[in-house]
Amino acid sequence: MSAFRSIAWQDGLVVMLDQRLLPHETVYNEYATVTEVAEAIRDMVIRGAPAIGAAAAYGLVLVCEHTSANTVALLREELARGAEILRQARPTAVNLFWAVERVMARLADPTIDSVETMRTAALAEADAIAAEDVAINMQIGRNAMPLVPEGATIIHHCNTGSLATVDYGTALGIIRMAHEEGKGVFALVDETRPRLQGGRLTAYELKQYGVPFKVIADSASGYYMRVHGVDLCVVGADRVAANGDTANKIGTYNLAVVARENGVPFYVAAPTTTIDMATLTGDEIEIEERPDREVTHVGTWQITPDDTPVGNPAFDVTPAKYITAIITEKGVAYPPYEESLAALMVAEV
Repeated sequence: MSAFRSIAWQDGLVVMLDQRLLPHETVYNEYATVTEVAEAIRDMVIRGAPAIGAAAAYGLVLVCEHTSANTVALLREELARGAEILRQARPTAVNLFWAVERVMARLADPTIDSVETMRTAALAEADAIAAEDVAINMQIGRNAMPLVPEGATIIHHCNTGSLATVDYGTALGIIRMAHEEGKGVFALVDETRPRLQGGRLTAYELKQYGVPFKVIADSASGYYMRVHGVDLCVVGADRVAANGDTANKIGTYNLAVVARENGVPFYVAAPTTTIDMATLTGDEIEIEERPDREVTHVGTWQITPDDTPVGNPAFDVTPAKYITAIITEKGVAYPPYEESLAALMVAEV
């Protein structure tokens, strides 16, 4: 695996970079069952909507790889159980459900008439999902380049780079591409409480890429916009509703509101697989509530009194009115999103 690739299939196992241990340790875990993959998704060994989608696809390959079924019918029953286990892992990221349905649809083909051809088809579909993710991310970056001025200062929230995808990244991929094209960009990295994906993961990636950056507290973004000047904000997405409302890592909504107040363009970078046209508005998006410990502790250190009540939503929904544009591999969507997103979803790349 490359230094940044989050997931790969190797010798009948799913291999994932354990992002819980970064930046201090680089450890690759091996998984042999769909239940183990679901637990890795739930425990955030792997995270980021596109990466979760690829993990789910490979989880279904594991069902085929290690099955004891001797008929296609029995294997399809195992796959249905495995698909449900994966769907329960994390509810907000639409890519997980999309990838599961894509692999299951491929394996429902009646011409697949043996366990071996089922296994081959499953792996081919998962590999295609992973390869397409890398190509899509790079196209998102190319589509974004006209929106990034020379010498831009950019605020980024959470982690949306290679670690959140199969490779390259969405919103962070835009910053990476702007740097590689010599635009001289500077990144302000929200630390992204409570799990510190910005401070741990985005800072880790930007150091490897050589992009100049500074980590800031989530609550400092308004200060930097008003006092130091920021040219744009760019974030990823876990689900985009048909009207443009966007679910992303908690704190995104706050950033978007402050950006609007300071006249700073606010862009969402997302593959079209993250756009859920069946979800009409952000009010319909289920928001995952995560364990109290993520708030009460930093690492192993408890920062709150014992028995402190905690609210820990993993995501929030940014209303479409705060989003300047949504950058996809098929193009850039502008308001009104009901029209522009619908057009993008049927467009060819």
